[in-house]
Amino acid sequence: MYCHLSKELSSTSSTTAVGTVTSRVTKNGNAVVEKDLLNHEDLAGDRGMIDDIFDETYREKEGPKPPLRYVWRNIILMSLLHLGAIFALALIPSAKIQTLAWAVLCFVLSALGITAGSHRLWSHRSYKATLPLRIFLTIANSMAFQNDIYEWVRDHRVHHKFSETDADPHNAMRGFFFSHIGWLLVRKHPDVIEKGQKLDLSDIKADKVVMFQRRYYKPSVVLLCFTLPTLVPWYFWDESIVISFFIPAILRYTIGLNATWLVNSAAHMFGNRPYDQNINPRENPLVSLGALGEGFHNYHHTFPYDYSTSEFGWRFNLTTAFIDLMCLLGLASDRKKVSKEVILARKMRTGDGSHKSG
Repeated sequence: MYCHLSKELSSTSSTTAVGTVTSRVTKNGNAVVEKDLLNHEDLAGDRGMIDDIFDETYREKEGPKPPLRYVWRNIILMSLLHLGAIFALALIPSAKIQTLAWAVLCFVLSALGITAGSHRLWSHRSYKATLPLRIFLTIANSMAFQNDIYEWVRDHRVHHKFSETDADPHNAMRGFFFSHIGWLLVRKHPDVIEKGQKLDLSDIKADKVVMFQRRYYKPSVVLLCFTLPTLVPWYFWDESIVISFFIPAILRYTIGLNATWLVNSAAHMFGNRPYDQNINPRENPLVSLGALGEGFHNYHHTFPYDYSTSEFGWRFNLTTAFIDLMCLLGLASDRKKVSKEVILARKMRTGDGSHKSG
C-alpha cells in the first residue's frame, strides 16, 4: 500500500531580510521551472496554515508585567494529584504484573493521543489521518486529560508563533518551574489570551470529531482517564480496587503530564542547538524517550511542519513509528518531511556546530 511522503527539496540556501530562500526545481511535463521560495511559507501553504511559524514582528509591551493571579483550584488539585502519585509508587511492589503492564499500555495510548494527535496531526497538520484514526486519537487524547484538542491546539500554536515571549503560554524565559507546571497554576498573561483569540482555528472547528470531543470532554475524561483504567484490572484479573485506581489511573496520568511538561521546560533549557542557535528550544534525547519522540525540540521549532519532529526517524521516537505504521495500514497519508539538503544547509547557516561531532 502506497503512502505519500511529501518532502521539501532544496539545492541551495541563502538568507534574506524575510527569511531563508531556497532555489527549487519543479517539472511540468518536459518543462523545468526554477523558482525561489520561502521554506516555511512553502510548506505552510501546502498545509493551509502558518499560525505555528514564529512571528518576527511581535514585540512585548513596555512597562511593568501584570501581577500574578493564582488559580487556587488548580494548585490544590495538582498538589493532591502528585501526592496520590507518590502514594501509588509505594503500591507498585503489591501490584500484579498485569496491572503494571496495563498501566504502561494506558500511558503509551494516552501519550499518542497527545503526540500523534493534538500535536503532530491537529496542531501542525504535518500529516493527514482518516476518520477511524482521528476517532482513535481523540479517544486516546481524552485518556491523556490535557485539555480538549481544540484548546490544546490553540495554546500550542500560540506557543510556536510567539515562543519565549509574553504571548507564549509556558514561556521558558520565566523559569523552569513556570514552563513546567507553574503556567497552569496562574492566570494566563493577557497577551496569551489576546493572541490566542486572533488565531485562525477554522480547520479545527471544521473537524467534527474534535468538536464532538470538546462538547463531551468532561464525561469522556471521567470515563477514559480514570474509570476505564481503574475497572479493567479490578474486573479482569481481580486486582485490588485501590491499586487499580492509584497505579493505572493516578500514577499513569501524573507521569504522562510530567512527560509532556518536560517538553515545555527541560527541552527549552537543556541540550544542544544544532539547527538554530538563535532560538531557545534544545535537542534533549531523555525528554524524547519519555515523551515518545517530542524532545528533539530545536529541530521541531526550526521545522514545525515535519511529521517526525526529528531528522532521525524512529530513534527515541515511538510516535514517528506509530504514524508510519498507520500510513502503511492506509489510515494516514501525506506526511510532511524536510529534505536532508535543507536540514544540512540550516545546520551550516544557523546551528551551534554540535552536528559536526555527530
